[in-house]
Amino acid sequence: MRRVKQRSAVRLAAVFVGALAALGAPTKAFACSICRCGDPTFNALGKEGYAVRGLHLALDWERFDKDEGDPSDEYESMVENRYTALLSYGLGERFTVFARVPYSVRDMDEFVPGEETERMHSSAFSDPEFYAQARLWGSGFTGGLGQRTSLSLTGGVKAPWGDNDLERDGERLDEHVQPGSGSTDVFGSLALLHLVDKESALFATVGYRHTGGNDFAYRYGSSLLANLAYEHKLGSRLDGVVELNYRHAAKDRVESDGTRDDNTGGSLLYLTPRLLVNVGGGLILRAAVQIPIVRDLNGFQKERAVANVGLTYLFKH
Repeated sequence: MRRVKQRSAVRLAAVFVGALAALGAPTKAFACSICRCGDPTFNALGKEGYAVRGLHLALDWERFDKDEGDPSDEYESMVENRYTALLSYGLGERFTVFARVPYSVRDMDEFVPGEETERMHSSAFSDPEFYAQARLWGSGFTGGLGQRTSLSLTGGVKAPWGDNDLERDGERLDEHVQPGSGSTDVFGSLALLHLVDKESALFATVGYRHTGGNDFAYRYGSSLLANLAYEHKLGSRLDGVVELNYRHAAKDRVESDGTRDDNTGGSLLYLTPRLLVNVGGGLILRAAVQIPIVRDLNGFQKERAVANVGLTYLFKH
């Protein structure tokens, strides 16, 4: 049994190391302008975010790097560094409330043939999200191994409170460099958590995000999101996670008459290895990378691997 556990740990560690190496490779994908893959609650809190009462605080840094548009005509290249605080409070094992507040730093270059490259920068709060999670069903512990399955429903809203009207020299910056979308979005998902044994767990979610339009007639495409994750304890302080993150998004609407941007929307599948380190005192350090492995998207877009580093703290209760 010990050898089996050691082999599992080695395999997970190898996947993670290989994924980190891929950050430096020219891996590119196609994606929409605003959607994010993965389950933000599971990313920040792990399986404990679906079962533990009390107060959690998670802080995350993410880096996105993408191009959009026809390289032979007009296109834009943007890098975003996003810093997000997530606060959750679990009322027992059945009900939890969440608040997520992101701060976005974006740098974008806009290329037009025969013209000088236009550089744009923004840094401000993005749109906050408020949501709640309710456990609909849960099986009892069986077999003396801590086996258990639970089904949870999550629903919430993204408020249009982030900056969406930043200007430079009296002109509004490009929509994609605005930190907030300026829209009210609603979203919901179902999550299934299965504790395989005391050292392993399976997690799956499927959800939908319905986007609204902003005051400038722009509307990011609504999206279908699905995730599958396997978590395994690698040691007394180390856990490994391997995820598949799927997204299908509609094209963005760019005009009030319904005109769509052909360089947005479509489908994308990521492979996401993650490491979690229990540093003690209620602190969990997290590191992950999302690598695009399947692409079926629209128009001209290039999205590179997404890096994520975070810290989670569980307050005593």
